[in-house]
Amino acid sequence: MTTTPRPQPRQPDASPADRPPPHTLVLGATGFLGRWLLLELLGRGEPVAAGVRTGPGSPRDRELRAWLRAHGADDGALTTVTADLTRPGLGLSPADDARLAAVRDVHNLAALYRFGLDRAEAHAANVEGALTALHWAAGRPQLRRLVHLSGYRVGRDSAPRHPLPPAETDTLYARLGAYEASKHLGDAAVRVTAAELGVPLTTVNPSSVIGHSETGEAGQYLGLADLVRQLWSGRLPLLPGTARTFLPVVAIDHLARFLAVVPEFDDGPARSHTVLDPATPPLPELIALIARHLDVPAPRGLVPVGLVRRLPRALTGADPETLSFLVEDGYDTASADRLARAAGLHHPPVDDLLRRWADRLVADGFGAAPTGHGPGGPAGGFADVAGGRTYLDGDRRTPRYVLLPGPGADTAAWTDATGRLDAPALTADLPGLGRSAPTAAPDADWLAALLDPVRSRPVLVTHAAVAAPALRYAAAHPDRVGGLLVVTADATGPDRPGGTDRSGGATPAATPAFHRPGAARRAARRLREARRRSRRAELSGLIDACPVPVRLVAPGAPTPRTTAPHTGGDPSDLTRAAAAWS
Repeated sequence: MTTTPRPQPRQPDASPADRPPPHTLVLGATGFLGRWLLLELLGRGEPVAAGVRTGPGSPRDRELRAWLRAHGADDGALTTVTADLTRPGLGLSPADDARLAAVRDVHNLAALYRFGLDRAEAHAANVEGALTALHWAAGRPQLRRLVHLSGYRVGRDSAPRHPLPPAETDTLYARLGAYEASKHLGDAAVRVTAAELGVPLTTVNPSSVIGHSETGEAGQYLGLADLVRQLWSGRLPLLPGTARTFLPVVAIDHLARFLAVVPEFDDGPARSHTVLDPATPPLPELIALIARHLDVPAPRGLVPVGLVRRLPRALTGADPETLSFLVEDGYDTASADRLARAAGLHHPPVDDLLRRWADRLVADGFGAAPTGHGPGGPAGGFADVAGGRTYLDGDRRTPRYVLLPGPGADTAAWTDATGRLDAPALTADLPGLGRSAPTAAPDADWLAALLDPVRSRPVLVTHAAVAAPALRYAAAHPDRVGGLLVVTADATGPDRPGGTDRSGGATPAATPAFHRPGAARRAARRLREARRRSRRAELSGLIDACPVPVRLVAPGAPTPRTTAPHTGGDPSDLTRAAAAWS
């Protein structure tokens, strides 16, 4: 495994004349897999060209370069060319074609990966586009290898045929759907045509590609990720398949490293590798592992795939094309395993990989929500706190600030404010709120368990609607708390309903869809309790009696109000925290 690189500062883009001539061309460079391969190649010091349909300086090119820099890459050795797999010769201009004169390795990762594709668009991208890349590679005078990315359930025919008779092609599309059928046809077309043209070819057939082995980051939310989304949202009462259904996975960083070394280790006219982790548990066990980690109910049983196919999609929520992957087949990974051993590559522990990936899926809202982190940085994750799975984000050992968002909000609610802090922070969704699971422990016990590993003396930042446990903890442990910042819309109590604002509270109606099921109901109950006159009086009493400094701050208010004398800790921490929310 590799450590996550630090983001690189923005460097002035080198002119084309200043860049080293690229030795590798990556097609599909802005896609899910392409950018991770670019990251690996640049990290190896390889001069690389990225084929981008919209060309250099376009929004997609700028976004790609920003992503690479955020992941620690120096993009000074990256050349962007305008390439279009739907046009002969990749649609390269004479100048771009000349820039690629020294290319010896071509990675074609370009494909349309989406279920429900139209047959014509799938065929154009995944069959005709693959042949366009092959024909261009065949004309490279220094070509060492073409690496074609295929799929783990295709390419197992030792004698591929291309082209198929029209009737067989029609049958394949009808049986498998546009995406998988086009991948079968594209694989056969490339293998047959490469042999005819004498192009050295390696086809790489990865299984379900999931997150980075350390951060969990992937950036794709189809396939198995959608199954995890259904699990998280409480919409997976029954799991399609059998006890032996095998849906293998591979870490995105392992696959990127594998692809990067293929041209170095493969020789001969044709090679093929199926890349997956054979230690992946059967699908029911995989889903049960993730359910335990997220603290959500696992499916109650299994349902035959054939029955799911016959039921209306509106009832099952299953895309018919995805069901063809739910099989008990095993796969021959011998050639991939040999190459990996020769290159010193190893799959990360699959159980840990699945947990980190599940954390990241939830942090990303399954693609619907920002994480609040740079793309290369770690996201939050789940930990056992007081008998429940709590969603945490940040430094759990030595934070200078500990942040507790209000009902209906989550750790992302204060992203802008925490970005203005100058020291490590820990943010946690309260039990049963945001993404955290409920726990039977009282809030005070939960908070004590949360802070038990903390070895610093942090400022506690909390929303007024949930401030009482923090105030009680500070009263009981003044030596463990540097101060309290109570964030409220009016600086006297919980803000009024009506949406989310910078105070970090929200009405249930504003609760993001990626929150844990039931969070909106529990948030509404907490808000009702916080509005009671007796609770507001109790809160005022706790503030007045607190032995550590307390500040009340309303976002946008000119001056925070300090309600207790300084009794230790760093008063500047409290001042900086107040400024971040003002």
